[in-house]
Amino acid sequence: MDEHDALVIGGGPAGLAAAEALARAGRRVVVAEAKPSIGRKFLMAGKSGLNLTKDEPFEAFVAAYAEAAPALRPMLEAFGPAEVKAWAEALGQPVFTGSSGRVFPEAMKASPLLRAWLRRLDGLGVTLRTRWRWTGWDAAFQFDTPEGPVSLRPDRCVLALGGASWARLGSDGRWADLFPARGLPVAPFRPANAGLVVPWSPHMDKVLGQPLKNIRLVAGSEEVRGEAVISSRGLEGGGIYAISRAVREGADLALDLAPGLSAEEVTRRIAAPRGKQSYANHLRKALRLDPAKLAILREFAGPLSNFPEVLAQQVKALHVPHAGLRPLDEAISTAGGVPFSALDAGLQLRNAPGTWCAGEMLDWEAPTGGYLLTGCLATGYWAGQAAAG
Repeated sequence: MDEHDALVIGGGPAGLAAAEALARAGRRVVVAEAKPSIGRKFLMAGKSGLNLTKDEPFEAFVAAYAEAAPALRPMLEAFGPAEVKAWAEALGQPVFTGSSGRVFPEAMKASPLLRAWLRRLDGLGVTLRTRWRWTGWDAAFQFDTPEGPVSLRPDRCVLALGGASWARLGSDGRWADLFPARGLPVAPFRPANAGLVVPWSPHMDKVLGQPLKNIRLVAGSEEVRGEAVISSRGLEGGGIYAISRAVREGADLALDLAPGLSAEEVTRRIAAPRGKQSYANHLRKALRLDPAKLAILREFAGPLSNFPEVLAQQVKALHVPHAGLRPLDEAISTAGGVPFSALDAGLQLRNAPGTWCAGEMLDWEAPTGGYLLTGCLATGYWAGQAAAG
């Protein structure tokens, strides 16, 4: 560390935010990233349209972080949705807000934003080191590098090592194995924002890949109106991710396939004369059930009842048997990690002074929709500013 006095381990959004905060405070920063390039998960997130944040009342925004909301509140007050939008625009990436309140860069991609950010960090004197994998932690931080083992003894270090999903992009959770030796607690990792495993019958082959639009998903106390996609392995998509925590914790899942109609109205429409129409055509027209909805109704309620009241209850609360969430490494994000009780108000480890934590390695979770990236940026800047002081 002859030329640097601050170390950041992890080159995702939280790590880069911490590096920027440190550099702006006059610290000489080196970022160590295990992968051959920076921001791999960030770039992957942008492939389907980079959702930066959510434009909604602040109290509703904070509430999305559930039990972690009190700890995260000051960080989100300092760097919340408005600051995320300003950050992107300052990097030359104008943003827009969709009808759902989700905020995206006009380019809809992560790569232009990341390139501009890396140029800005370079201008602040931040040094990037790729293929540096953190391997040990005692009097120094040890790394395996292309040039051989390296040990660093920085004045301050911010860890931004991610969770335990998408290992091939860098978030492999291996850092958690290094904490117990220092007497540092780590809450077990669990999948968050994950798809649901459903063993379909061959009957569903014809609708694989099709969306279930305009449905209500109910799991325990969680209820959301949205969409899901019927995949070969089960159900995916924003609606499923929003209730995945409740399912993970043991709640049953039910689908309302006609959320705009009451059970009484569904019963009335089913009971209406259908003439020479087939039962399936009658249901399709009377309830506006598309092929995907009809298929999943038959999958879990077939053969369909001829009693309108019975079928109406199934349309309004279709029980979905499943085999749990997709594996941890396939989840969009993870719960678990470093508990806030192990950190001070600045995110410094109480039992390892001089070391701060940020991003998804902290024990918090939130739904998709801009909350994940905002949380990573907010904790990164917060930890970097605290470490700089």
